[in-house]
Amino acid sequence: MVKGNKWIAKVVILGGGTAGWMTAAALSHTFGQAVEIVLVESEGIGTVGVGEATIPPIRTFHQMVGIDEAEFIRATGATFKLGIEFRGWLNESSTYFHPFGAYGVERDIGYFFQYWLRLKEKGQVPDFSEFSLCTLAARSNVFAPASERPGDPLQHLQSAYHFDAGRYAKYLKGLCIARGVSHKIGDMLTAERNPENGHVTGLKLKSGELLSGDLFIDCSGMRAMLIGQELGVEYEDWSHWLPMNRACAVPCEQRLALTPYTISTARPFGWQWRIPLQHRVGNGVVYSSEFATDEAAEQCLLAGLEGEPLAPVNRIKFTAGRRRTPWCKNVVSIGLASGFLEPLESTSIQFIQSSIQRLIRYFPDAAFSPVCAQAFNRDAMREIENVRDFLILHYHATERDDSELWRYVKAMQVPDSLQERIELFRERGQLNLAAEELFQSTSWHAVLLGQGIRPRTYMPTMALQDDAVLAAAYGNLARNFKQIVSRLPDHATYIKEKKLTSIEGRS
Repeated sequence: MVKGNKWIAKVVILGGGTAGWMTAAALSHTFGQAVEIVLVESEGIGTVGVGEATIPPIRTFHQMVGIDEAEFIRATGATFKLGIEFRGWLNESSTYFHPFGAYGVERDIGYFFQYWLRLKEKGQVPDFSEFSLCTLAARSNVFAPASERPGDPLQHLQSAYHFDAGRYAKYLKGLCIARGVSHKIGDMLTAERNPENGHVTGLKLKSGELLSGDLFIDCSGMRAMLIGQELGVEYEDWSHWLPMNRACAVPCEQRLALTPYTISTARPFGWQWRIPLQHRVGNGVVYSSEFATDEAAEQCLLAGLEGEPLAPVNRIKFTAGRRRTPWCKNVVSIGLASGFLEPLESTSIQFIQSSIQRLIRYFPDAAFSPVCAQAFNRDAMREIENVRDFLILHYHATERDDSELWRYVKAMQVPDSLQERIELFRERGQLNLAAEELFQSTSWHAVLLGQGIRPRTYMPTMALQDDAVLAAAYGNLARNFKQIVSRLPDHATYIKEKKLTSIEGRS
């Protein structure tokens, strides 16, 4: 896109679903008519369709591609999400909440937590969760959007969404076609390659059509038809750290409250999710075939439904890990084709989003300088490794020893990068986080404390402050937060009053 005839003229996206249509939406919005975009998908290949819980950066993506929030919510049956409640992860009776937003009134500075440690040692403050607006709102099942007014405590009431993945792809598809994206139905048989540099030049479809292009985006899911099967990019297996390799999922009727949060419940052989939408509840069990049979996992799933199932159980196989080079030659893999980490922290759609944003940042010209691919791959590697460590923390830091799975993850050797963070936090409550990391101090504080890791002491400089003044400030803040939450509307009521009710009814 820089000099004369060296522009990328045509992008071909292989695969629809969430990854394909998110990519098409972002590229069409960014480049308009300057780049031709074609998306080809197979009617015979279903999508995984279980990435239905998100984290706050999804709002940035929607703003980036020009999505109207109210229209999106009505079209997808979406609800709001303030965080994730983890049940049974430290021990069988434990519960903790991983909130969005921030604790207290500071963001990622760390001193708020350090002062809390000093006061907690003296018994002068309540639990750290009392200083999270998102946690308090979730416990009360209330919701309000974050304030944009500087200094307003409600600015920390950050949220994301739960939504129907099938409806989301359909919604984005309509958006893309209206913007001029070409949509083709067909099965890829082979890829044609340039014999000199190995670049893909076209996709040969079962119909006989040859779909040529300059840049190819592999959104073909776990089949990885271009990046894996055609280019042979190696997949790095992380199952020794994240042994879950199966999932079964089913939607059911909604009988319980419309909670503004996801629930993750630890089981003897894995964990179970609950994702509340307006028209149904998404449910699933993630497990390891080394520690449970498919039948046992499915039985656990069906036994725990709050209402009648609305579809057959969908079984999914996967291997935790990543492509070593998600951008190879003129093929960029996005979504499951580039790697997979279980949806414990709702990162599946986030990985799609961040890959799209990286692609736009390093978008090549027709010369395909390797520098762009190298930068893309380096950033992708850092992102997924940081998230990998965060997920491993949930398993490794546990008191559970009631099953073979929990004994294994409790005793396993973890990456050095994670071990160093655990040790630093355990010593003095500090975190060493890079600014570009997805999960910042709020997330690490919530999970480290929730998983039973307590700092031995605090930073020496914290002892210089007056305890009485600090205790009064923290006490006032805790009372203020409770008063704010007491005035917020019920989550379901907010959706109804703002006329955000699903336009498609139950399905």
